Amino acid sequence: MTFAPRPRRSLLFVPAANPRALEKSTSLVADGLIYDLEDSAVPEEKDAARERLRDHLAESCFPGERIVRINPLDSRYGTEDFLMARGAGVDAMLVPKVETVAGLKQVADALAETDAPTSMRLWAMIETPRGILDVDALAAAAASCRLDALVVGPNDIALSTGVEPGPDRAELLPWLMRIVLAAKAHGLATLDGVYADFRDAAGFAAECAAGRRMGFDGKTLIHPAQVDAANAAFGPSPEAVARAERVVAAFADPANEGRGVIQIDGRMVERLHLEQARQLLAVQAAIAAVEHRHTERMPRP
Repeated sequence: MTFAPRPRRSLLFVPAANPRALEKSTSLVADGLIYDLEDSAVPEEKDAARERLRDHLAESCFPGERIVRINPLDSRYGTEDFLMARGAGVDAMLVPKVETVAGLKQVADALAETDAPTSMRLWAMIETPRGILDVDALAAAAASCRLDALVVGPNDIALSTGVEPGPDRAELLPWLMRIVLAAKAHGLATLDGVYADFRDAAGFAAECAAGRRMGFDGKTLIHPAQVDAANAAFGPSPEAVARAERVVAAFADPANEGRGVIQIDGRMVERLHLEQARQLLAVQAAIAAVEHRHTERMPRP
């Protein structure tokens, strides 16, 4: 599995139908922005939202990942959404309600037919019972479908199943872990779903911490106020970075050359921990690079 150390701690949904949200989004320090043409735009707004987003993307200087959630290709709006995003040169398109490999491949084939560069990727929303049941097949198709990430849609999952999740989401955990496992098995990023009550900072922090323990790489967000907390929750802590540096340094010591297991700080450490340490440091370096780009574009006092 190829490890791609691209930080995806915080992915903020930005409603393309809201001019103020679009304008404000450029100054945010999120790792990525998901410009939404689907759920946040009612039918009579969709065409205007698309054109507004086209203009915004042509002028935006946002330094993180830029993703557009399009409407389904077989809908009235999907093809135009696709062509706009393709022409804007975004990093990825987020496909809603993905349930079958054939549906995902339809969008991937459209990218190929329009000669989109291979750097333009697809992300898949897993938000229906069928999508959850087939998530391993979807993740396994990553190489042939330009798939980079699975994104959980907990609100749609709850709506389509009748489940009423409690504060700890215990009722959803088997399904969420199934999505995480499929993503990890096939080298994909996996992003936890949104937390709707953006005024509940404590509840949001708790859900971020739980998502981090479950193996999610980051969280999708609905409000700019959530960005800093998500970045903190899903980024390596200073203690973890320091520990990783000690592991790398210890294995680089000539005295430990060829050894599979060594002792560091009173604990036995194997070479698999060395690989984990290298990955963590790569992520930290990527985060530092993103934060530097954010800093560089800010006006100087």
